[in-house]
Amino acid sequence: MIRFRTKVQAASVLFAALLGRGAHAQDQAYPPGVNREIHEAIGRGLEFLKGSQGADGCWRNAGGYGSYPAAMTGLAGMAFIASGSTPSRGRYWEQVRKSVDFLMKNADANSGVISVPQEEGRSMYGHGFSLLYLASVYGMEEDIKRQEKLQRVLTKACKLIENSQSGAGGWLYTPDSGGDEGSVTVTQVQALRACRQAGIVVSAKTIDRAINYIKKCQNADGGIKYSAGSGGESRPAISAAGVAVLYNAGVYDDQPFVEKAIKYVMKHVQVSTDNTGHHFYTHLYYAQALYQRGGKDWNDYFAKMAAWLVKQQRKDGSWDGDGVGSVYGTAIALTILQLPYSLAPIYQR
Repeated sequence: MIRFRTKVQAASVLFAALLGRGAHAQDQAYPPGVNREIHEAIGRGLEFLKGSQGADGCWRNAGGYGSYPAAMTGLAGMAFIASGSTPSRGRYWEQVRKSVDFLMKNADANSGVISVPQEEGRSMYGHGFSLLYLASVYGMEEDIKRQEKLQRVLTKACKLIENSQSGAGGWLYTPDSGGDEGSVTVTQVQALRACRQAGIVVSAKTIDRAINYIKKCQNADGGIKYSAGSGGESRPAISAAGVAVLYNAGVYDDQPFVEKAIKYVMKHVQVSTDNTGHHFYTHLYYAQALYQRGGKDWNDYFAKMAAWLVKQQRKDGSWDGDGVGSVYGTAIALTILQLPYSLAPIYQR
């Protein structure tokens, strides 16, 4: 944990220095694939998120799908972690600390669910994104008392996920639903992996059952359908998300079902054309999968995706993602653009 914290602190100093140098920075100072234009777009996006954070430390979405404060705070927080900021260091340490405080305040002491019930009808999305973020912060926290509080929150949150897993091995929109579907399952698996990576005790059986659930959702064409219990055609968005978490879990291309899935996604997902109805969501996970895969596939993809995102950025530094809203779109765009910096633990190769 100490070694990781030192790495992040050093990287945070470099990232902040590059932001400060702006147009005078040399391209060769950036990680492979990143240039000055991309780096400056990242800086504008981070400043937008900084300015849109609420006084209570959270982000609320302004799109047509509700505010979802826990989910949006988890997503926005990950964008700051990916920039190298921690709860006590880095250019955006205050934003990180305030958002962590908000999520810990809204972690139910009894059930363990992290949510704002009056604003989030589908609490498991917010729970998964929040837990992913808090687990990423846990190893960076330098205050022992705060770290102990985080550990309690993370442990309870993991138990909630374990106890709400369906008989088939997945999860649905609320802890007591008893059902399952692909997109919610993906958020829970990635959150559990982040917790395990941070040193929190997580049931290996729970993760194994979830991985098997994703396998059961695969169709003959390699794509992943909405849920294991449905007939249904393959969905590119869920397929991309499934591949990303399988890579997170250490399941790579030597497994035939993973290779089939990534080939399906490569065939059906495009950079500049939304043919899924969930373009930003799809690329949040597709980018992670290809970054883990590395090589020419990643290099070619990132060059095209980064160029497209730079063109889509609005004057205020934001991105509008899938009609969900600017917080959502900006957080996802920043996560993708910052993958080459390799500062968020769960996204590292």
